[in-house]
Amino acid sequence: MQKIKIRFTIKEINKMNKITGKVWNFGSNIDTDLIIAARYLNSSDPDHLAKYVMEDADPDFPSKVQPGDIIVAGENFGCGSSREHAPIALKAAGVAAVIAPTFARIFYRNAFNMGLPIFELENAEEIIEGQEISIDLDEGTIENNTTSKTYKFTPIPPFMQELLSCGGLMNFAAKEAKNA
Repeated sequence: MQKIKIRFTIKEINKMNKITGKVWNFGSNIDTDLIIAARYLNSSDPDHLAKYVMEDADPDFPSKVQPGDIIVAGENFGCGSSREHAPIALKAAGVAAVIAPTFARIFYRNAFNMGLPIFELENAEEIIEGQEISIDLDEGTIENNTTSKTYKFTPIPPFMQELLSCGGLMNFAAKEAKNA
């Protein structure tokens, strides 16, 4: 399996237990083909996938997204196929986290397996593109730094937190094997 090259590390995020970034909005039912179109899946290279992330939803997104930016979307983010390329592409493009009221279950699991932090927030639609937000993993809050409004997100189960702190399932398994 190919190691995912990213522009930030989850370990760096976990040291501060806070993610701060600019918001990009996407609507409901963003499927995995909108996250990374099938026509680009001739390669599983994360850097290649990052060049085309969210291109069919916003053609300029790959050139606009900056390391540490955060996607805020509507219901059912990541629906569609079960391929892991979608969270890999987001993570490789530098997306620090995704927030949505709900996620497709397979995307939810794939995101944690790949080490991409995702957060369920019922009223995510209140957070507007261009605003800056901070996600505090210890407090379980999202602070809209632009409006000063604070939201409480659905807690991440401890095992999923461990996957994030290791950078994904493969890193977690390697750590467990080393400690066995």
